[in-house]
Amino acid sequence: MSRTDKVEHASGYDAELQRLDVVFRRACAVRAGDNVLDVGCGTGQTTRAAAVAAHHGRALGVDTSAPAVERARRLAEDEGLDNIAFERGDAQVHPFRSGSVDLVISRFGTMFFHDAGAAFANLARTLRPDGRLVMMVWQAGNRNEWTVAIHRALGEEVAESAAFSLADPSRTTELLKVAGFVDIGLDDVAEPVWYGPDVASAETWARSFTTTTEVLGRLGPDGAEQGLDRLRETLTAHLGDDGVWFDSRAWIVTARR
Repeated sequence: MSRTDKVEHASGYDAELQRLDVVFRRACAVRAGDNVLDVGCGTGQTTRAAAVAAHHGRALGVDTSAPAVERARRLAEDEGLDNIAFERGDAQVHPFRSGSVDLVISRFGTMFFHDAGAAFANLARTLRPDGRLVMMVWQAGNRNEWTVAIHRALGEEVAESAAFSLADPSRTTELLKVAGFVDIGLDDVAEPVWYGPDVASAETWARSFTTTTEVLGRLGPDGAEQGLDRLRETLTAHLGDDGVWFDSRAWIVTARR
């Protein structure tokens, strides 16, 4: 599910992925002297973390959203980071300098390429020989409770979408091989996602998804209200002492140029 506005919902997205982010940072294993490229950086939480870890290197975040990139720059400035930069661009075709980075990272940012083959070839070219790629991508939609539960509450089954385009290990492995990567691995990650401290907050968050808006539009006024009633029931069923949580499944994909 995509969000309608990267900047407006940035803090909610980072909060949603809080447990997955711990796994992602550990897998990235950024070293002090690394030059890091963060693909689909949004407002830059993962880029800033990379810059802190690579305190003798640099971190560059790239995203297609100009408002997100501008917000990322302001946040990095507020944190006093001087080894970080952000650029608006499509990593699929962006003219990165060949062999200029040690590590390419992406937290749920590589599933939306129009031409994944070309994109990964461009990223491989950008890496130095033996450089690393670490990305987190969603597993299949039907393995992710957060999308299954919401769709069913609204009366629909989970549909294929770009968010799950790298869910198939065989396809993802082949894409990376053709692009010039070796030592490709996919590690299963099962960590819950957080939708907010209470049902009202979780409903607001779920309704920020483009797909939720589309489904509600198809239902019409009466059907939409019934769907929202069922959604609130679903969110209530997932409410615990520390908020509303849904199970999720992702892959950590690692490779080397």
